[in-house]
Amino acid sequence: MHINLMQGMELGIFTFGDIHRDPVSGARVSPEQNVQDLLERARLADQVGLHYFGVGEHHRPDYSVTSPSTVLAAVAAQTRQIKVGSAVTVLSTEDPVRVFQQFATLDLISQGRAELTAGRGSFIESYPLFGARLEDYDALYEEKLELLLQLNARERVTWSGRFRAGLDDALILPRPFPAPDGKRELDIWIATGGTPKSSVRAAALGRNVMYALLGGSVRNFERHAALYRQTAVEHGHGRVPLKVGVSAPGMVLRDAPAGPGRAKDAFRPYWLDTMRRIAAERGFPAPSGVTYNMETAPAGALFVGNPEQVAHKIIRMHGYMQHDRQIFQLDLSSVPQRTVLEAIELLGTEVLPLVQRELGSAAATATEFPNQTASSQKAP
Repeated sequence: MHINLMQGMELGIFTFGDIHRDPVSGARVSPEQNVQDLLERARLADQVGLHYFGVGEHHRPDYSVTSPSTVLAAVAAQTRQIKVGSAVTVLSTEDPVRVFQQFATLDLISQGRAELTAGRGSFIESYPLFGARLEDYDALYEEKLELLLQLNARERVTWSGRFRAGLDDALILPRPFPAPDGKRELDIWIATGGTPKSSVRAAALGRNVMYALLGGSVRNFERHAALYRQTAVEHGHGRVPLKVGVSAPGMVLRDAPAGPGRAKDAFRPYWLDTMRRIAAERGFPAPSGVTYNMETAPAGALFVGNPEQVAHKIIRMHGYMQHDRQIFQLDLSSVPQRTVLEAIELLGTEVLPLVQRELGSAAATATEFPNQTASSQKAP
């Protein structure tokens, strides 16, 4: 990474440009308005001290973003400190050379703040759109990730594979913004839904990993993080500890004067709408209000509550995973812009200071999690 903005936990937000019909008001935000809303969110996130703004990629009518690098370039031009990255780039159906060029250009615009998170994506609509076969699902990703990392490592590349024309001493330009040591490389993360194979792959390659926590327990990825760190050491990547990130839906709002639970009540219809739609598409059991209550409970995967509750849940997860970054999707099913902006401000001005204060002390972590201290879980 080119710029070290802080030590300790990083917090941020990410979006796919959700333009579903609002399940509460019935309103629908246009793609053009949504893109402007995303830029407003990024500016505020930068102002309140958050560390990451991510934009994902979908090719569906209910999302506004098909080209994350384009949106991120606009974000980079309007911000000064925040890291900007894809969440994720669907590498299986992209040309790695073009992806590298786009994000290297983004890195120049942002002066070293660009990141690229490579993944397979949560939908498959890009496969027929770009002429890829689902039968090649695994092979496409493996080959294109290998090529992307080679492009990142050297200026001239000779390469051959199954799914793309070969390269013969090809000059790959532009190169990313120079780091203090003179290297010109992108910060490339590997995204995973949480399989042992994905953890091992990311660690063996010496890349940071981002786990997508969509449901269940905050402890769901504890064993994956441990496997990742162990594998990194075994492959010689232990001298400079790699980063572990977690992405999850979330909402943070101050409690109403009438009583607690404002965030939980506000987020409920949006989370249920999104999850019921996904369940219907994929043949999963439809979630209910009971499911939502379980997910928003202290042990659940949804980070929803007032600033103190959300901060405590982040700290609790850190006790299990010792993760370095947590990012939140706040805009499921088109949560209104004013609500998203309030949540961003609270994440930066209240949640982040609480988390940093607690995690800045190993003794504080050890008190709450006596069996899992920071020193015992970090890769050496």
